[in-house]
Amino acid sequence: MRLQPGSTVSARELSSVTGPAAPVPDRDHLVHLQFRRFAGCPVCNLHLRSFVTRHAEIEAAGIREVVVFHSPAEELAEHATGLPFAVVADPDKKLYAEFGVEQAPRALLDPRVWATIVLAVVRGLWTAARGQERLPSIRPRGGRLGLPADFLIAPDGRVVACGYGEHAYDQWPLDEVLTLAARARRAETR
Repeated sequence: MRLQPGSTVSARELSSVTGPAAPVPDRDHLVHLQFRRFAGCPVCNLHLRSFVTRHAEIEAAGIREVVVFHSPAEELAEHATGLPFAVVADPDKKLYAEFGVEQAPRALLDPRVWATIVLAVVRGLWTAARGQERLPSIRPRGGRLGLPADFLIAPDGRVVACGYGEHAYDQWPLDEVLTLAARARRAETR
């Protein structure tokens, strides 16, 4: 069942492969909870690069980034080195089910994602050849057909905004996250 703005998320601590556990919700920050596909996914890596390069803006906006993958922790840890935010392994897809995040063939078959897949694969091969990243598993646990999803969660656990992807690269760009966070902060002060 998909969540809607106004839904409430129960409090939890999500174990991160990149550092300390991430509280969701976070009493001091808005949480941008991202659901991505599998460890080393070239399309996911392309998207997350913008979040890495602009991480100072994210923090300045009072946002805590938490990114969930449906890969085992040991596999995910190999690909999450250097990411400045919490990266969570959910190999049994329990969080995916709880948040209504799905998988479908349209993740890769939608023509709107094809150019991005080519760009992401070429970039991934180039960075792997230079020793900067590892290639993903040939058969990632949970498959390749995951759809992305984004949630902005207020400190009280209320879902402020959510987006369910229609294909593998249908997620919120960073500027949209910043805009949604600013709007949520303004609404809090009214």
